Amino acid sequence: MRARGSRAVRQALEDEGVTFTFGIPGTHNIELYDALASSRQITPVLVTDEQSASFMADGVSRSSAQVGVVNLVPGAGVTHALSGIAEAYMDTVPLVVLACGVRNDTGAAFQLHDVDQAALLAPITKHVETVSDPSCIYAAVRRAFAVARRAPPGPAAVIVPANYYLLVQELGPFEWTGKEGPIAPPQATAVEAAARLLGEARRPVLYAGLGAAAATELLLELAERLVAPVGTTISGKGVFPERHPLFLWNTFGAAAPPFVRRLVAECDCLLAIGCRFGEVATGSYGIAPPAKVIHVDADPSVLGRNVPAHLALASDAAAFLSALLKRLPQRDGDPQLVQAIARGHEEVRARWRQQESREQIAPRALFSTLETVCGEDTIYVADSGNGLFLAMEHLRLAAPKRFLAPTDFSCMGYSVPAAIGAKLVNPERDVVALTGDGALLMTGLELLTAAAYRSAPLVCVLRDGELAQIAQFQRTALARSSCSVLPPFQVESLARAAGCRYARASAPEELERCLREALGLVRAGIPVVVEVAIDYSHPTYFTKGVVATNFWRLPWSERLRLLARAISRRVGEGGVARANARFEGLNICSDGQMSDSCYLTTPGGRVGRGG
Repeated sequence: MRARGSRAVRQALEDEGVTFTFGIPGTHNIELYDALASSRQITPVLVTDEQSASFMADGVSRSSAQVGVVNLVPGAGVTHALSGIAEAYMDTVPLVVLACGVRNDTGAAFQLHDVDQAALLAPITKHVETVSDPSCIYAAVRRAFAVARRAPPGPAAVIVPANYYLLVQELGPFEWTGKEGPIAPPQATAVEAAARLLGEARRPVLYAGLGAAAATELLLELAERLVAPVGTTISGKGVFPERHPLFLWNTFGAAAPPFVRRLVAECDCLLAIGCRFGEVATGSYGIAPPAKVIHVDADPSVLGRNVPAHLALASDAAAFLSALLKRLPQRDGDPQLVQAIARGHEEVRARWRQQESREQIAPRALFSTLETVCGEDTIYVADSGNGLFLAMEHLRLAAPKRFLAPTDFSCMGYSVPAAIGAKLVNPERDVVALTGDGALLMTGLELLTAAAYRSAPLVCVLRDGELAQIAQFQRTALARSSCSVLPPFQVESLARAAGCRYARASAPEELERCLREALGLVRAGIPVVVEVAIDYSHPTYFTKGVVATNFWRLPWSERLRLLARAISRRVGEGGVARANARFEGLNICSDGQMSDSCYLTTPGGRVGRGG
């Protein structure tokens, strides 16, 4: 077949079931945009910035069975999108990057946009292919999708020279023979060994990550058969139903509440499945796993990398769980365990209720109200910062792909564009973006895209006037905050300028009415921005755990230096000169935790536990 290369790309995208691409057209790829405009299946979405294009494509992949597609001009289009591509790479999200290249038929140097795009993309993608023969374009695009999906999933890029789009080429047949083979079963002897370890354990605990998202029913069956508590990673939130009596928390160790730490301390065998024990998932590596860890993941390179494994298996989660369940009998129930978990969650809820004020909206009030007024299958899209960990701790989700968050790359500005992408491919579901006011300043102009395409997520702006997560760390460690207070701006003006409706919830009694009215508009296709006067005065369990973990990791000389500086600054600013690392009622204890009655040894200060 003789046609422009854009015809081959369009056919490949259609054959992969793509319905949206995201980007900004340029002179090099106008023929590709023209071809996509002729498709009855694909809508090319015009964004305001290519960083947002990669976040929108990420939102498509995380919330649906589709693989998101970024369509980029050479040079600046690629460099603008790198942050979102890196987020997908670090968070194991499948993505296809269509990166147009400069012409390869002129022999001319110093072409417009001419940088080494393959070198830029190589460290943050699984695969980069520069097409050198126009007859290979169709196969190259299909291959990128296959690589992006293959475990561990991630971004794959195809660079098509501009002249293959601009000029008629010999494309050849549109054929793809790279079919995925069947999933290899896990080694039988390893499964038998895992069954034996779990069967002999007095208190097994399960820990699941995003890699177990396709095996949720099997994971539930295993937990009930073993009567084992279940924790998940943050990105794995929802892989186990979070109102189930055996659900613990979205991490364990120092970043989890006391009841989780108590129960996991009793664990004598941990089955970790579909997870990597990354820094964020473990609260800055603040976990103390038991001596016997069974680690199962489709990516063999993660096994035993951060946590020594008594038994390691490279396997797909569903294949492993299916084989394991055939070898495990049903255990007797454990009412005391179930009661301990229920009491622990109630202790947490009671603490949250005690922290509420009438002046601002407490996180508990916000998230419980959202769960009340939104549909059960709502997709929540968090951003990097305090809101992510608040949402993780407060929301209780019944299934995966309902909590989208930038975790391992932790890129600010994610939530608004990712929510738009998620809403485009899930038009019948409620989608809620949870963006901080700092993150809104990065990608908030994509509200214009939401209005233009009638992709109407409910955007909740968690407004506190500062970069809250960083400011909390600064005040804890440095006794002051620096460069983390935002300049004043009007969320209402931004929302209305972008064609969105606006509402504000300033007090708890306004919240439910405000959110219900906003959802009514959103469900009619009108994007709404709700400014929420959020109360960030109480750090999350995650923040407290990370601070404690990292403090006790320092040499003693550094701990004393840090404390002396913080105390001198408090004294200098007229604060109370107490010789502890107190931050808003919280103290770092020598056991690595934080409570209201713990103190540190400091120069001339108090030692041990107070009360």
